[in-house]
Amino acid sequence: MNALATRAPAPAPAAAWLPCGTVYGTLLNFQRERDLWAPRMTQPPYLAAPQAPVLYVKTANTFALGGAAVPVPAPVWLGPTLGLVIGEYEPNSPAAQDGQAPAAIKNRVIGGVTVSACVLMNDLCLPHESYYRPAIRYRNRDGFLVCGTQPVRATQVDLATLRIEAWLNGTLVQTLDLATLVRDAATLLADVSSFMTLQPGDVLLLGTDCLADGSRPLAQPGDHVEIRAPGFPTLSHSLVAQADEEGGAP
Repeated sequence: MNALATRAPAPAPAAAWLPCGTVYGTLLNFQRERDLWAPRMTQPPYLAAPQAPVLYVKTANTFALGGAAVPVPAPVWLGPTLGLVIGEYEPNSPAAQDGQAPAAIKNRVIGGVTVSACVLMNDLCLPHESYYRPAIRYRNRDGFLVCGTQPVRATQVDLATLRIEAWLNGTLVQTLDLATLVRDAATLLADVSSFMTLQPGDVLLLGTDCLADGSRPLAQPGDHVEIRAPGFPTLSHSLVAQADEEGGAP
């Protein structure tokens, strides 16, 4: 018998955290950005401001470990954000895995949804004009969601006052204040739950913000990025030039 066939898989190192469910991003959830886009919300095709949360999906190919060197075909927008990890168990363990009972932790119910942990993330995106219909190739490229090395239990996070910083090559380039969310975590979770059920292991991103002038922090190959917030391990990663010419900028 092949010994390798019966050997239990080696446990992942503590720093190797990745989502085990679906990751949903939220658009227009910071007041400054929503105000910026408000004049366009009455234009076709929607003719009115969105009433429900505007969501998108970060597919599994976008997940990158903290510390990764992310290949990019062109300069990218930084998207520092906070992810809420849904469920009652260890943040990156499915409810049942290989017949082993998951490790239950002390949870927090937010907006009627059980949240086990919060995690820093950097939601990268190629610059684009439309927030309603951006092509997947702008937002869902390989490695375009860099994940924090270790989630923090939700019971230890003050979501009302948390401030998240983005640093580029040692310089502070953006600060996100969760007090300026259009929908705070509880409201967002409740509103999303009114039309879909989040599953254990899913992650809901609270949103990304623009700068005061409406632009976003722009980073390019060779840059080093850090996402910081009090009480969280710093999320660090770098950007490298994408070698594949086929994946060039749209």
